[in-house]
Amino acid sequence: MKIFKNMVLFAALLVAAPISAETTSESDSTAPAPAAPATVEEIAAGTCAGCHNADGNSVIPMNPILAGQHPEYITKQLMDFKANGEEPPKRNSPVMSAMVAALSQEDMKGLGEYYAKQKANPSQAPIDEKLIEAGKVIYHGGNIENGIPACASCHGPNGSGIPPHYPAVAGQHAEYTLSQLDQFNKGDRANDNAVMQQVVSRMSANEKRAVSAYIATIR
Repeated sequence: MKIFKNMVLFAALLVAAPISAETTSESDSTAPAPAAPATVEEIAAGTCAGCHNADGNSVIPMNPILAGQHPEYITKQLMDFKANGEEPPKRNSPVMSAMVAALSQEDMKGLGEYYAKQKANPSQAPIDEKLIEAGKVIYHGGNIENGIPACASCHGPNGSGIPPHYPAVAGQHAEYTLSQLDQFNKGDRANDNAVMQQVVSRMSANEKRAVSAYIATIR
């Protein structure tokens, strides 16, 4: 009788073993897969959208419109915002440095290409007509007396820029353009081989406002 009981127990163990193995196998197969890297579209709609909108058409005057910008220029700016080991970023912006910290060089290149494909919605903010006219003169003709070159010589008569070094500026928010001219003037932005520093150092405050206003109206 004891031998019979032992045989029954052994048979039960043999039957239970495959069931246990199958349960473990099913549990392993349902384990969550590693998250896939975010696509460029997801980065634009997540990380970037709060300041620039998902399509790069910022409605916040102090944040630049990125839609339609040259891809190489955007990529360079993103790379300049990122610290390189112990070296500080080439372009100073704590906010942007935090935004690009987790981006790879491939991500930055992809974002440049993504925004370049988007249709730009130019700034629609009302601006003083007299200021616009004064800015138009400086943009296309400069100020010979003060040694200020025409903005059009680098950014084009229609504001389309000359890639990869000179960005498109047509329709850009006047507030943003003025803030960048001021940063170049103060040395807070110096990632362009000192080209803009030399120009804005000769411009008066009113000339900078005028040029910024005119740029916002270029279509």
